[in-house]
Amino acid sequence: MNFNTKFFGTAQIVLSAIMINAQTSTAKLPGDPTLPSTKANLEKLISYDKGNFKYKVEDYFARPNASQFKISPDGQYLSYKEKDKDKKNHVYVKELKTGKISKAIVEKDDLIKSYGWLGNKRLFFTQDKGGNENIHLYAADIDGKNLKDLTPFDGITLGTVKLIKDTDFVVVTMNKNNKQIFEPYKINFNTGEMTQLYENKDVNSPIDDYMFDKDGNLRGYTVLENGLTTKTYYKDLQTGKFNLLKSTDWKDTFYIIGLNDNSKNKDEAYVVTNLDSDKSRIVLYDLKKNALIREVYSNPVFDVNSISLAGKNRNYELDYISYDGIKSETVPVSKFYKEIDDQLKAEFKDKQFSIVSSDDNNDKLLVYVGSDKLYGAYYEYDTKSKKTSLLYNLMPQLKEEDMAEMRPIEFKSRDGLTIHGYITLPKAALEGKKVPLIVNPHGGPQGIRDQWGFNPETQLFASRGYATLQVNFRISGGYGKEFQKSGYKQIGRKAMDDVEDGVKYAIEQGWVDKDKIAIYGGSHGGYATLMGLIKTPDLYACGVDYVGVSNIFTFFDSFPEYWKPYKEMVKQIWYDLDNPEEAKIAKEVSPVFQIDKIKKPLFVVQGANDPRVNINESDQIVNAMRAKGFEVPYLVKYDEGHGFGKEPNRLELYKYMLGFFAENFNKK
Repeated sequence: MNFNTKFFGTAQIVLSAIMINAQTSTAKLPGDPTLPSTKANLEKLISYDKGNFKYKVEDYFARPNASQFKISPDGQYLSYKEKDKDKKNHVYVKELKTGKISKAIVEKDDLIKSYGWLGNKRLFFTQDKGGNENIHLYAADIDGKNLKDLTPFDGITLGTVKLIKDTDFVVVTMNKNNKQIFEPYKINFNTGEMTQLYENKDVNSPIDDYMFDKDGNLRGYTVLENGLTTKTYYKDLQTGKFNLLKSTDWKDTFYIIGLNDNSKNKDEAYVVTNLDSDKSRIVLYDLKKNALIREVYSNPVFDVNSISLAGKNRNYELDYISYDGIKSETVPVSKFYKEIDDQLKAEFKDKQFSIVSSDDNNDKLLVYVGSDKLYGAYYEYDTKSKKTSLLYNLMPQLKEEDMAEMRPIEFKSRDGLTIHGYITLPKAALEGKKVPLIVNPHGGPQGIRDQWGFNPETQLFASRGYATLQVNFRISGGYGKEFQKSGYKQIGRKAMDDVEDGVKYAIEQGWVDKDKIAIYGGSHGGYATLMGLIKTPDLYACGVDYVGVSNIFTFFDSFPEYWKPYKEMVKQIWYDLDNPEEAKIAKEVSPVFQIDKIKKPLFVVQGANDPRVNINESDQIVNAMRAKGFEVPYLVKYDEGHGFGKEPNRLELYKYMLGFFAENFNKK
């Protein structure tokens, strides 16, 4: 399996849903430390969540005892995370022939964000300090020895990481020389020796993405000119010169996924584009001739933007195409994968599955299987015997027959747009009873969407008899560029109309008790919670704002350094504060300036060290609401950032949240 991971560094990733943690300060506590509620006061909320419930919060939000299974390239080892009594998730390696197990990576105070195989005897992992988003790349032998920080620089973060197969090298991008822009480096993952491969000098028009071939040679890059125009350059293999291939508006897509190494044409590549269509599609493109070869796949309703290629053993052939439709969809292409797909569909029927790990020869595959009612299970698949065997069920305590259905929905907005979404319905709703509803707007907001599958939040709410509504409102990704663009400069306005129209639809179906509706979300969803309480104060019984924006002006002022090249884009997505008319709108849709319209209870949650939505955003709304005479429970964790990652903190959050909902749903 090719290792090619992105952390930050491209416009879509930097501007997407921002659910990442941030650093812990040991000096001065961030924000106003007098504002957070006492633990004793927050604990009182738990008492409201009364009932004879079969499942508790821990059943959904305690980490699995083991997870993230992976096969070594030679197929001789199995790696996985295993949780200890202190809730730390260490990485272990099992030698399959002997059964010998070694602890390879130790998780201490900071979470291991990701890990995987570099070679047959060496692993990588990524980590920051307390969630500060200064992500470093580390490498260690399978016995835990020769541990190295491969990016040992203060204040840097990774952009992308690409493993150069059959070598001792990775190519990474990081913002080492300038915190706003990323440059590529070739690193020996055994010794740590590093060579810079290219300079990125122009802060006003920086390179924001690099394309390397399988041998680690730079073959192309994109420049973000003045924050709004993407210029794609490609290297002429004869002259060595990088020539301009495309100049596109940032709202359009022309993205080189990778070169087609299955072709004799060294300039042939797989490209995602919507330059001549509304929906993104996969095409084969001649980069030297700047010409379309043929379309590989498209869908009339949904964007298509992902492929999986075989490795060297099968000459890099295209195995399958995948995209998010109503559910996740996979389109088999190669003969090899078609046989596997047929076998697994016959075995797992209506479940969804994906290959998450493989040895280089594709003899052993690890298959992840899940559904809206199955949290997830790992299976081993032997491609020679064509037999599957259960490796590990991640959450065996959650019985499928007790879980709620996540039902796809579709409705028309008040101005005629087709809006997609999901509603998770507890059994009482299926039996005809009207139940309380949690409205859960997603983060981002641009380019992000909710997806079908197991969601521990919605299942936890269903265990209490609550339905959950998730609306992919205008500006959500995956439904074409016009749908996404229709939400630009409509955040807090028409995007909120779509959410409200979704609530109306759910009520009309007879599922919902209209007097027991709450709104809750994280990041943009936290902002939408505040705007929901402001825009439709009689619709909701209460709201939970989780790391949400409250003031668009201070939000813009607090952008991290590596967001700054994208600020012009953000102005076109949100509002241009330099334009007096748009600044006026921004004030009208900044919750902190509209608190007189909030009439219902609010619970605010924040990671103190959040670098993206600064704690000041939550402090402002709590201060303003309390000055108005509202009691506002305020949960702050000083070892978290933009979303809680540590198990004890997550358990507290959901226990308090359930109590808050129960208290307000049951008020007379």
